[in-house]
Amino acid sequence: MSKAILMLANGEVFQGKAFGHTGETAGEVVFNTSMTGYQEILTDPSYRGQIVTMTYTQIGNYGVNTDDVESEAPQVAGFIVREYSKTYSNWRATGSLGDYLDTHKIVGIEGIDTRKLTRILRQTGAMNGVLSSVDFDLSSLKAKIAKIPNMVGLDLAKEVTIDKPLKWGKVYPGGWNVIAVHAGIKTNILRILNAKGCNITLVPAAMTAEEMSALHPDGIFVSNGPGDPEPVTYAIDALRKMIGKVPIFGICLGHELLALAVGGKCFKLKFGHRGANHPVKDLRTGKVEIASHNHGFAVDPDSLPEDMEISHINLNDQTVAGIRHKKYPAFSVQYHPEASPGPHDSHYLFDEFIEDMRKWKTGKQ
Repeated sequence: MSKAILMLANGEVFQGKAFGHTGETAGEVVFNTSMTGYQEILTDPSYRGQIVTMTYTQIGNYGVNTDDVESEAPQVAGFIVREYSKTYSNWRATGSLGDYLDTHKIVGIEGIDTRKLTRILRQTGAMNGVLSSVDFDLSSLKAKIAKIPNMVGLDLAKEVTIDKPLKWGKVYPGGWNVIAVHAGIKTNILRILNAKGCNITLVPAAMTAEEMSALHPDGIFVSNGPGDPEPVTYAIDALRKMIGKVPIFGICLGHELLALAVGGKCFKLKFGHRGANHPVKDLRTGKVEIASHNHGFAVDPDSLPEDMEISHINLNDQTVAGIRHKKYPAFSVQYHPEASPGPHDSHYLFDEFIEDMRKWKTGKQ
């Protein structure tokens, strides 16, 4: 196994062994605390432009399969693990993690001190880095890091969205007609909406409010996605016009876009929330749910207007984990109720969206 090197923007260097694709990649270095679910993490479009570090020590032991994917291919910029398991065993496995990364040209590194790396990212904050298994000249790598764009101000939704509307899944006669704004949507979100009787039309993130209205939706779902929400002005403008016209449900990036659409503000977290077991409290019921998270930005609670209320908070750091409009059926959460990977505590949010559509449609008749 050949050599690989990771250099961070602060000059810290980690030398390890290459696995996956031989090459070089750059991006924001982040960490995820999940013990399993690496294939869902790899294929989550919200990780576009990021080199992901797994804090769990052994990764790859159950291989990869064709079912546990959240998009058509891996989306991460690079992959960092403490120990890559070449031996895999699972009845669904169709191949090894290393071969999967190589096929999709994802550069990986193993054998480094991921605990030290995670502590640096926690103390200093997520930062840019270069991961290479072809260039080991430190001055060269340092020069490359200087050219990596900052995540703040970066619109990555436009890189992972689709070009034109398309139908997804089973069609139910008399079902709920839902527009799913694709800003980097995960497949399991679509599976759950479809299983609950929604006829889904996937639309580009740049679709206008007028184009949405022409599709006569019963509801609008705004997806997760990568990058900074603030420069995604096209989606913010469309949402602003659609609030009060049709029920809206947003997740992660969709949550941030809804907050911006009502006049709120967002800020970048120091190192983000990325894991499968973050505690979230529903302020309406007092119940605590364990949820899957993947986001680097959060909503500023002091920026929200009077007609918005905070519905959920993250118990780890008290950041906003959910908001709801007081007058219109529009709500969002800063985590993943579709639970890929993670627990199922938050599936009720999809039912609330369905109920919002039922009440809205009944009220209009």
